[in-house]
Amino acid sequence: MRKFSITGVAALSLLLLMSCGQSREAAVEVAAAPTNEETVEKAILGEEVAATLKYLSSDELQGRATGTDGIELAAQYIEQYFQTHELKPFFETYRDSFDVKGVTGYNLIGLVEGTDPKLKDQYIIVGAHYDHVGRAKAVEGDSLANGANDNASGTTAVLELAKFFADNPPRRSMLFTLFSAEEMGLVGAKELAKRLKAENLDLYTMFNIEMIGVPMKERDFKAYITGYDMSNLAEKFNEYSGEKILGFLPQAKEYSLFQRSDNYPFYQEFKVPAQTISTFDFSNYPYYHHVDDEFERMDPKHMENLIEAVIPGLAAMANTSQKEIKLKESL
Repeated sequence: MRKFSITGVAALSLLLLMSCGQSREAAVEVAAAPTNEETVEKAILGEEVAATLKYLSSDELQGRATGTDGIELAAQYIEQYFQTHELKPFFETYRDSFDVKGVTGYNLIGLVEGTDPKLKDQYIIVGAHYDHVGRAKAVEGDSLANGANDNASGTTAVLELAKFFADNPPRRSMLFTLFSAEEMGLVGAKELAKRLKAENLDLYTMFNIEMIGVPMKERDFKAYITGYDMSNLAEKFNEYSGEKILGFLPQAKEYSLFQRSDNYPFYQEFKVPAQTISTFDFSNYPYYHHVDDEFERMDPKHMENLIEAVIPGLAAMANTSQKEIKLKESL
């Protein structure tokens, strides 16, 4: 059985229940408060962020193209990570397989089951794609595209968040999902979204993470969110966090980024808030799909800070009694 630490959010709930004689329902409401900062800082360690990112973007994984031996190594790493931190498989195993252009791709899904009998059948998906392009235009004889920013960085963040919430399970259930074949047209996300819709999954929100390896410059927020105007996710997320974590980037709308990452199939199938956060802003990193997208160009300390910064917002989303994140057309 997973060890549960009575800290942060849970401690507040327990303290009020014991000292004030509140009803159980009223006490649980406190679980929507921001997560204890010390708990988060102890859970997210820069050296662990760097170690995961370094392995996933190493030459050994050969650019993680779908259907290759390299991405199989990445899949095995993710499976071991889920197992080590006691996430449950959502299906019979962590793998959800599909066929794409004559090869087999694997999504990987780990479950943190919610603690509330009424809310645990509602789900939040936290996702990122773990595949990359494999090879790219050669530079000085190097054609291996390691994909550190795209998207070993997002994969690393999902794994760190999975570890945190496995140790601090919220009221709603959470699926930590790594997609394959994103680079082939969002294929893995499309396949999983269709499967979950067919199984009548009650999806609350989908929170996707894409290219967060370097910080933005001269912004008053930590990451931008695609589809900013489509929902109140950014507004509520910042409210939950007590600071401006998510903001609007004009280029995200200009280049239709909402439709170009793994959030989009979930929006199409479920018509719920399904959006991507990123710090790649077209001016801070010139190595998109480039052989120089390497670990050495990443900023693990920035990643550590960003992962820590999104935890309070995600924790509140997973704990509120009502579904407060909504599409603008539903408000």
